[in-house]
Amino acid sequence: MDSFESNRGKIGTWIDRFLHGHHDYYACELPQRWGFFSSWILKTLFSRVSINPVQAARLKILREKGIIVYASKYKSKFEYLFYHTRYKNEGLPFPRIAFEYRVLLWQNILTLIRIAVSHLDHYRRYKTLPSPYTSGFFKHALEEGNAAFLSLVDRKAFYDRLVKSKYDPLQYLIEVQRKTDRPIYIVPQWLLFSKRPREATPGLLDIFFGSLENPGPVRQWAHIIRFPEKPFVEISDPFDLSRFIQEPDNQKRDSAQLSFLLRQRLLDQMNRHRQSITGPVLKSREELKELIIRNERFQNFIKSYAHSRNKDIAELNKKADAYLNEIAADYSPTVVHTLCKIFSWVWKTMFEGITLDMEGLNRVKSAATKAPLVFVPCHKSHFDYLILSYLLFNHNMPCPHVAAGRNLAFWPIGTLFRKSGAFFIKRTFHGAKLYAKVFSEYIHMLIGQGFNIEFFIEGGRSRTGKMVLPKTGLLTILMDAYKNGVCQDLMFIPVYIGYDQLLEEAAILKELEGQPKKRESFAQLIHARKFLKKRHGRVYVQFAEPISLKALSSKSGHPLQEMEQAQYQAFGRNLAFRIINAINSVSVVTPQALTACAILNYPRHTFTQMDLMPYLETYLNYLSHRKVHLSESLYDPRNAVKNVLTFYEHRKFIQKQKVVGVSDAPAEEQRFGVVENKRLNLEYYKNNCLHFFAPAAYTALAILSYDSFQFSASSLHSDYSFLQDFFKYEVAFDADRTPEYMVRKTLKAFIDDAILIPHQTLPDTYHITSAGFRKLLFFASFLKTYFESYWVVLNVLKRYSRRQLVKKQCMKRIRALGNTMYKQREIERREALSTVNYENGLTFFNFKGIRGKEDKEEIEFYSRVIQKYMSCFMAEK
Repeated sequence: MDSFESNRGKIGTWIDRFLHGHHDYYACELPQRWGFFSSWILKTLFSRVSINPVQAARLKILREKGIIVYASKYKSKFEYLFYHTRYKNEGLPFPRIAFEYRVLLWQNILTLIRIAVSHLDHYRRYKTLPSPYTSGFFKHALEEGNAAFLSLVDRKAFYDRLVKSKYDPLQYLIEVQRKTDRPIYIVPQWLLFSKRPREATPGLLDIFFGSLENPGPVRQWAHIIRFPEKPFVEISDPFDLSRFIQEPDNQKRDSAQLSFLLRQRLLDQMNRHRQSITGPVLKSREELKELIIRNERFQNFIKSYAHSRNKDIAELNKKADAYLNEIAADYSPTVVHTLCKIFSWVWKTMFEGITLDMEGLNRVKSAATKAPLVFVPCHKSHFDYLILSYLLFNHNMPCPHVAAGRNLAFWPIGTLFRKSGAFFIKRTFHGAKLYAKVFSEYIHMLIGQGFNIEFFIEGGRSRTGKMVLPKTGLLTILMDAYKNGVCQDLMFIPVYIGYDQLLEEAAILKELEGQPKKRESFAQLIHARKFLKKRHGRVYVQFAEPISLKALSSKSGHPLQEMEQAQYQAFGRNLAFRIINAINSVSVVTPQALTACAILNYPRHTFTQMDLMPYLETYLNYLSHRKVHLSESLYDPRNAVKNVLTFYEHRKFIQKQKVVGVSDAPAEEQRFGVVENKRLNLEYYKNNCLHFFAPAAYTALAILSYDSFQFSASSLHSDYSFLQDFFKYEVAFDADRTPEYMVRKTLKAFIDDAILIPHQTLPDTYHITSAGFRKLLFFASFLKTYFESYWVVLNVLKRYSRRQLVKKQCMKRIRALGNTMYKQREIERREALSTVNYENGLTFFNFKGIRGKEDKEEIEFYSRVIQKYMSCFMAEK
């Protein structure tokens, strides 16, 4: 007996020594080191899977803040192995332990023996197998800072929790969180093998080997071996467990109730995240059409419409179906994927590169998990929607359904656009009540199904380089969808898309000079191949902060459903201008734009690079004060201006001037002159950044018109308000910021650049410095072109009666007088002869009640005002 006890003791001592004094050996923990062969295989297979670098960087920050627990939707040993291996190689916090996982195949032999011995010894001692929950293994591992891994959906685990009353990992984490000060962050993530949306009907491959959303192990390994570059990781926003527990409604709930609620929230977040990547379930065009025509709201309209017009319901349904064929997209993932490959080559051929706002894109990705997105880009080129869709698809988001004009529905572009998600819209719905209803229901259906939408709030491409004032028709339909309960929220994403060189520049400038717009056609498409022969600079894509329709309506104090019609329309206009201002706020200032500003604002006909540099430096100081996005090349302004002057000379916008007696001047002293009929080209590029300089121009002109070297800030407010209103059809302004606020901010920028100095004793009083007076003219000169355009319009209104100024006849008279005044040097800038400027000026004066020479009193008032401000520009000569 003593011998038996002695042997037993020796065995126990040997086991303790072999197990290093503890029994914490579990198959849920992956080894610290692989064997050489295993390590090489896993690194080779997993190294080409793409991980979003911005999302990955957030994991490193989270590691410093608390404990990380990664969550997948479905149980997958493949995913656990991938995250452990790849994250470890990338220097990211990698999961060392996994809840409810047993990974035996990838353990080394010694570890397997220790797991077996520890389990047998534990059973020998306690007649039960060890548990990482009760032993404190999981708790100790988490407290040491190790990341963990769990899955939210598992049939066996569900049965074990409910029937066998086994541990729920989420409930366990809640209990651990209650006992520790460090927050636990649950990070949902997807390892996806395709961007294709889920098909409504699964195929045979899905049935036998699992779907692409939840592939079986055979399909996972086969895919990673055959297409190692196709899979990608998407990391969702971290879920702070400590905050979740502290929510007022959760403080009274027990751990079991909290774990159920937590699992539902995480699953909801993961499902929405996946849909934000692949898009909603893909249904056929016919299914989607039936959703529209057969829905109760539309059928009630058809019955009412048929009764009021004495029409047959079947005939109206047939007509509605024809309208849908004309409108609806026919989205095809295969076509999108093919076009993406083609345009990857096209963009590399046409442009020097695309500068993409990655931080903004990640905000967009986060917003996409909360509600359907409505992308609202500025519209400068036909390439806008192609570039945005390409970038979104390339960065793991579905291509949005794009509202396109019917002018682009010609073959073959129309077919390709439909397959890429474009739907087509008439320019006007006037008199087309049934068409308007069909289109509205189509938008409702897209939003209801969860599709993202893209539309251009300006209506058409900008002909001037500035943002066109918003058109609110489609915006109102989108608001109606939210108001009617089609979705819980809508996220508007203002997007800036800018170009170093606009491709359609020549055609647009011809329209500015009054020539009719050419209709898009297949012949134009063939002709466009010339753009592939050279590069056109860089493209810039920036995303503003998403605007939540739900949050904005809540902030207004009245839900959309309770607003009166007038209030509803005012809310829509406010939202439209918020979007315009948001796009303007994130636009990128390029060397082409800034150099064009300096050239056109320079008072003499010829100039050198040295002449322009004071303008550039003053403008850059102001833009830096406003924290404006600048093109990278502007960080070396002298070299940037030099390159732009060479570019403009090559484009024949400017030309070198011969100076008598000087044969070989240095580059900075080389004299140039603007080619007179190319001033509109330069004006286009100048207008790309006009919105940034408008507050400075209004303030500078207000100071100059005060006609004193000392002034008070309060004396500028009335002038600023007038100028802001006078040019409201040229430059959108933020109605939430008062003139007093804008004047104060601008004066601060002027003080920083030594344009002004505050009075030593008098509050709110400033002096203009000797150098500052000249710099004020640099800013005020931005307005000179528009004053001259409006002066032409006012002179026509002064000369002709209302009867003589019918719309078409009126514009013809304005253009004729403008040309005459320019030839007679009554106006100096050729770019003032812009049809768009004339139209905006006419709209403003008509709005003020001036429609002809009968309105003498108002005409005299504005004549005095314009002459007062234009006299300020005399000082620059």
